[in-house]
Amino acid sequence: MYHHRLIVSYKGSNYFGWQDLGINEKKSTIEATLQQVLKKICKYQPSVISSASRTDAGVHAQGQVLKVSIPLEICSEKLLLGMNSLLPDDIRVLQCQPCTMDFNPNKDSKSKEYHYHFCIDKIHNPLLNGTVAHIPSTPIVTLDIPLMQEACKLFIGAHDFYSFAKRDTKMQSTFRTILSCELVQTSSIFNDEIYIIKIVGTGFLRYMVRYVSGALFALGRNEISLNDIHEALVNRNDEKLSARAKSRGLHLIEIFY
Repeated sequence: MYHHRLIVSYKGSNYFGWQDLGINEKKSTIEATLQQVLKKICKYQPSVISSASRTDAGVHAQGQVLKVSIPLEICSEKLLLGMNSLLPDDIRVLQCQPCTMDFNPNKDSKSKEYHYHFCIDKIHNPLLNGTVAHIPSTPIVTLDIPLMQEACKLFIGAHDFYSFAKRDTKMQSTFRTILSCELVQTSSIFNDEIYIIKIVGTGFLRYMVRYVSGALFALGRNEISLNDIHEALVNRNDEKLSARAKSRGLHLIEIFY
């Protein structure tokens, strides 16, 4: 087998997440789409794909890292060109280079960066639909952005994120280390005000970034307090502080090695 390390970008709106669901599932996934392309390139001989992160349905990626192991000897540049010629427009291989058989995109990673994009306009710009979550302001409720920015600091460090993740009995530990967490304001090419929750951590639990973002939104709406977030990081609670944020605003930005 010949091994290649890929960096892949995709818009997840039309896909049921990353993971291939098997031949009995009719829902399209990113992994299954890539697998079909590799089958054509490799003349339907078996190939293997391993990823750094399993993104959920509707989640996007700018820097997903993969290892593909194929039975065909082909240079990385030709593999990149060949895959992009067969992939749909919402998936692209950005980089491709040879790697060792031992490279593991998930276990070898040091940290991962996710961004959650949202806007608070009363009327959502349809050109942003699918990639920016709409958290609308109302005459009664406007998100308290400075308070949310203050709350971001609470998540930095090593904490038990049991209360901010999907229950998983197979997970040995729910402790994770967040290296940085901040909320910044920017703008889109359409001059819309966009807010981004930026989170870098050594690892993440299932739905963790979306539950953290959801808690920040609840705080910004004055539905919970800073102390509630602090207590949830200290004491395990089966009842969530808030609903998890919509998948459409979440972007996997980069994997660090």
